[in-house]
Amino acid sequence: MKRDIAQLSGKVYDALIIGGGIYGAWAAWDAALRGLSVALVDRRDFGSATSSNTMKIIHGGLRYLQQADFGRMRESIRERKIMMKVAPYLIHPLPFLMPTYGHLMKGKEIMSIALMINDIVGFDRNWLSDPQKHLPGGLVISRDQCLRLLPGINQKELTGGAIWYDCQVYNSERMILSVLRSAEKAQAVIANYVEVTGFLRCGNRVIGVKARDVLTGDEIDIRARVVVNTTGPWVNEVLRVLNGNYSVPRILLSKAINIVVNRRLIPEYAVGVSSPFEFKNGDGIVNKGFRLLFIVPWHEYSLIGTTYVPFDDSPNNLSITEGDIQNFIYEINRAYPAASLKRDDISFFHCGLLPMDGVRGGEVRLTRKYQIWDHTKFDGTEGLISVIGVKYTTARAVAEKAIDLVFKKLGKRSPMCLTNVTPIYGGYIEQFSDFLTQETGKRERELDRDVIRHLIYNYGSEYHRVLKYINDNADWKQTLDASSRVIKAEVIYGIREEMAQKLTDVVFRRTELGSGGNPGDTALKTCADIIAKELGWNEYRIQSEIEEVKAAFSTLT
Repeated sequence: MKRDIAQLSGKVYDALIIGGGIYGAWAAWDAALRGLSVALVDRRDFGSATSSNTMKIIHGGLRYLQQADFGRMRESIRERKIMMKVAPYLIHPLPFLMPTYGHLMKGKEIMSIALMINDIVGFDRNWLSDPQKHLPGGLVISRDQCLRLLPGINQKELTGGAIWYDCQVYNSERMILSVLRSAEKAQAVIANYVEVTGFLRCGNRVIGVKARDVLTGDEIDIRARVVVNTTGPWVNEVLRVLNGNYSVPRILLSKAINIVVNRRLIPEYAVGVSSPFEFKNGDGIVNKGFRLLFIVPWHEYSLIGTTYVPFDDSPNNLSITEGDIQNFIYEINRAYPAASLKRDDISFFHCGLLPMDGVRGGEVRLTRKYQIWDHTKFDGTEGLISVIGVKYTTARAVAEKAIDLVFKKLGKRSPMCLTNVTPIYGGYIEQFSDFLTQETGKRERELDRDVIRHLIYNYGSEYHRVLKYINDNADWKQTLDASSRVIKAEVIYGIREEMAQKLTDVVFRRTELGSGGNPGDTALKTCADIIAKELGWNEYRIQSEIEEVKAAFSTLT
């Protein structure tokens, strides 16, 4: 991907996507695959806001049984299967375990029925040619089995456990980048660090946007027949620049927090444990009583989430406080005392904003259903669509519906969507396990097998494009420090081919260097020095960029 700001103002696009998170990325690729001329801009880096705050779970909607919402279950199961097919190097099966208590709503009997229904609704979940992507059926286990798998769990009234399978995304940031690269290969024009400052209008019709290059300060006009607003929590602020004249409902926001623990608390299973704080679910046919927290193994870490706090401020002011972290530690230690977490165990934390319906009984009630707004129906504004997403898993399906609407507004017949059958960039792998074994066995460039494995899990079938830079400089085959699997060639690749502009872009999104916590001074300095040579930074800029990365690992207040 090449950042060419001049190209953005050189034509009238069929569709302009504002926002480069997971929803915007899928929308751009879908529109480009269907033959539309497409541009996409993001005010910061791609996937740097809400899309980066994820538990890495691609789930099949088991929880929707609570509302007997089989339609949403089917949608989630379908999208989970599609993700395994089009992104085989990033999406992998993950077993889940939930202890059962008593013989009522949290009991083994009810969970047994729920798992049976889940398997029936997901009857086609294994209609995939790759056996590595097959998900076993759910089952219940005995009390003793549960205690062996989950030592330290509360044993009072424990009757056993329920096991089912969902999926995990290995690197959610690289997922977004791969979808964007797919869009770019389909002729979409993409740029990060381009901020929308206003709308271009002709009467009651939006005909594009006024924008500013954040890196240079240059102002440009980007013209489009339809503008699609996928800015997530910034949707209110983006719409406010329509002269303050819009009548769509204001989106209420909640702060969603996940924490990263510096070790695997439970090695093989993602585990659901009940929060000690009661939760009254207003839209369910049953009251589950307590909110679930999930402890999820991911790389060598554990992800724990999610806790929600009402947020009534500009998304630009989002931060995590030390109080947020301490409250979360207290809650998880109450839910699973064996964790015995201390502040030093927290290596990183993720924070994002999600739409909520409100607060009831002291608990945030998240919005469960995505929304696609045709502004013609709300305020008479033609040429503008806003998308309010709620789930990473179903972003592709929502983008498909949004692009269907784009075609309708263009007065064109909508061709068939192809993102459900077309592998994303790096996804041309028929049998993942066979590919992994074959490629690691080659020992390309005499690299360690673990490094090759790391590259395949991040770049898939395109990992050779990273290795080609070693031909230019043999030193680039070296890792950034002794404890890292990230090689220097990945940094070069991120800058030259993936539009990385800052150290934060490389540390948090182009590579997995900072995914689980601060990689240390040596790795950061090595990484910054490589970027400096590529982009012409002086020593002051190098230190400034390093300090910006370090600040991301610290609470702000």
